[in-house]
Amino acid sequence: MESGSPRRGSYPRDLVPEGPRTGRTSYRKDFFTGRSGRGGDVGRGRRVKLGVVDQSPVANGRTARDAVSETLELARLCDGLGYSRYWLAEHHSTNSFAGSAPEVLIPRVAGETERIRVGSGGVMLPHYSPYRVAEQFRMLQTLFPGRIDLGVGRAPAGTGRAAEALRYGRNAIPVSRFPEQIQDLASWLGESFPEDHPYGKVRATPRGTDLPEIWMLASSGSTAEVAGRLGCGYSFAQFISGVDGAEAVRAYRESFRPSAIASEPRVNLGVAVICAEDGEEAERLALSMHLWRMRILRGIDRGIPSPEQAEAEFGAMGVPLSELRGDPRGVVGTPDRVRESLRELADHYGVDEIMTVTVTHSFQARKRSYELLARAMEPA
Repeated sequence: MESGSPRRGSYPRDLVPEGPRTGRTSYRKDFFTGRSGRGGDVGRGRRVKLGVVDQSPVANGRTARDAVSETLELARLCDGLGYSRYWLAEHHSTNSFAGSAPEVLIPRVAGETERIRVGSGGVMLPHYSPYRVAEQFRMLQTLFPGRIDLGVGRAPAGTGRAAEALRYGRNAIPVSRFPEQIQDLASWLGESFPEDHPYGKVRATPRGTDLPEIWMLASSGSTAEVAGRLGCGYSFAQFISGVDGAEAVRAYRESFRPSAIASEPRVNLGVAVICAEDGEEAERLALSMHLWRMRILRGIDRGIPSPEQAEAEFGAMGVPLSELRGDPRGVVGTPDRVRESLRELADHYGVDEIMTVTVTHSFQARKRSYELLARAMEPA
């Protein structure tokens, strides 16, 4: 961490919940109704594939080294359970997540697994040269043909000072240039630049590799049409903001143009999930993230607390635990409850793949959640 406590409000959207900064988070409780049906019958009529977004969370009492070891163990488990993808996150200057360099962790995870796709969830492109990212992922695709995903986003993924440190004297790239960065990245990965382009003779190496799947990561609808026009995949992270992104997905599909990246629209949905045999136990496990978010809003970054710590702190603050239920960023409950809610979400969004984010203080509980979820979502 940087010296001193982070200023309140200095964390990016992917580290804080929506709602007033009052110490209590306002949660919508009306999302999982399943009445919209806006996406057709994808969730009901077809098997919903499951993927993983892993931030390598650091639980209180354990170290960042422990968190990375847990990432490797969880990846092996999810590979065996039949999960479709394993995406590694990028966070900077935080005590809560060890995942700061997905491009470094990807080859280790891919090397310890056999069939699951492995990728970034994601690389925060405004910090980096698209040319350098293209060469990194060309090399990864060369090492692991047909198994690499490149998810890109535009969030800071850390404090403002951390973003400055990543640039290290370079001027910040305006957000308005993000579509240009994506286009240049795609050109270096696959399509060539026109000969009269300033980079027309600059080749990304190694040559002769297939294109990794490119996904634009989003937690609002602001980049949906951009993703569609560029012809890349679109991953909506409901676990970050909790907003209903069905309209963003629709806008992406309507604006989609076939490209060398993808010939047809490709969408998945990121949802926080905690699954346990007993519903009350699942809610108890979820208290860790409720307290973590509240602490972050107050500028406190101490890692992932235990449910016991959460119960004690919420009790001292006079926050009824019942008020914490129904968070629209995710699903908490028994396998049957989680299965029904995820299928409703798949139907609502019109997707057949959900990327799950499970953060608990106990690694054993985290693994068990993924095991129960895989079993619950198996076709009848």
